[in-house]
Amino acid sequence: MDIERNGTQAVGLGDQGHFTGTVRVESLFQAHAPARTVGARVTFDAGARTAWHSHPLGQILIVTAGTGFVQAEGGPVEEIHIGDVIWTAPGEKHWHGASAKAAMTHLAIMEQHEGMTVRWMDPVSDEEYARATRQTA
Repeated sequence: MDIERNGTQAVGLGDQGHFTGTVRVESLFQAHAPARTVGARVTFDAGARTAWHSHPLGQILIVTAGTGFVQAEGGPVEEIHIGDVIWTAPGEKHWHGASAKAAMTHLAIMEQHEGMTVRWMDPVSDEEYARATRQTA
């Protein structure tokens, strides 16, 4: 049994190639083989967001603070709140982030497939983000 004590995990800024705005990523756990689950707590400042991306085995997000948005390619923008649980199917292109006026924190849980948990794509442009926030207003 391993116990990762609260506050002992490293927190780093999200890679600017994968995020827009200020995003803090705290790696919470990486399961030991044969398990392949990894988890992180991700905090987005107001207006911050991921680039478009997908996960080979899907992803679960659990919103723990604030208000944000999530969108699958071709689908509507959905506003998300504390307690919401979002399932993204394997290979589903999507993005998520904070609302324009409030920060948002979520737990992200996914599995590794051949050492990979995420496939990054193009950034969500300021125009796309503005359009998304207008759709939910």
